[in-house]
Amino acid sequence: MTNLLELYVKLGGLVLVGFILGRKLPVTVPTRLGQFLFWVGVPISIVSFLRQSSLSGQIWIAPAIAYLAILLGAFLAWLGIKGQAYFRNTVPQPPTQASLILAAMLGNTGYLGFPITLAILGKEYFAWALFYDLLGSFPGAYGLGVLIAARFGGGMQNRWQIIKAILINPALWSFGFGLLVREATIPTVIEFCLEKFAWSSVALSLVLIGMRLGLLKSWRSLPQAGISLGIKMLLVPLILGSILPLFGLTGSTAKVIVLQMAMPPAFGTLVIAETFNLDRDLAVTALAAGTILLLLTLPLWLWLF
Repeated sequence: MTNLLELYVKLGGLVLVGFILGRKLPVTVPTRLGQFLFWVGVPISIVSFLRQSSLSGQIWIAPAIAYLAILLGAFLAWLGIKGQAYFRNTVPQPPTQASLILAAMLGNTGYLGFPITLAILGKEYFAWALFYDLLGSFPGAYGLGVLIAARFGGGMQNRWQIIKAILINPALWSFGFGLLVREATIPTVIEFCLEKFAWSSVALSLVLIGMRLGLLKSWRSLPQAGISLGIKMLLVPLILGSILPLFGLTGSTAKVIVLQMAMPPAFGTLVIAETFNLDRDLAVTALAAGTILLLLTLPLWLWLF
């Protein structure tokens, strides 16, 4: 309990700082900070933490579980939409359906999942979270997520932006580079600076989340968002987490996977919603409410697993 309270103070404090700054500083500041983390902070952090992580033979299961979580979340959301149509005789508009499905299947496994994994389990198991995110969540978002958005949305307005996001994503390139230089010997002072920079980027990513939450003002879609959050943050991790031993995943490795599955909706859902003219209010509400809900669900998963 003491460790959990310490985690909340660290993570919550940084998010709160960002929340306050987000309301005080110009709206361009979160954008600039996000660009810095995207192009510089996160890639260098990936290289640094990869050098300190353990790559076991089973680690390639992580992205496979991520795909299962994405597909299960999408399927349960589709069932929820069908259930609304049957029991309430109401069917959400197609853009709302797409946002509901995206929020149920795509989690914030990077900017939020990475810091939580590092804080709870340390650098040794960080590679599991990294493989889950970069080889699982990211392709799922810009693969299946884009297909769903194109199917239900009002048409793709920025096709090249989606293609470019996949091809030039610096996190993927740094992931490959980090694997290549993982065993390379570098001067101690450079190793030290890399590690300090990596932890600073983790802190800034939490501040960025707070800044973006400080700019979110819409809560009118909370009932619909609640359906997605129940699926994404409760049902999916509970169902798949209970069968992880069948894949040979137990102990800390299972905890990493469960924590990644239980993350709130990703900021990528808002990017996709804006690109494909989906229900932006639902996406915004799911982001904000999910981040707050994590404070309640995190102890549950640590206790169960």
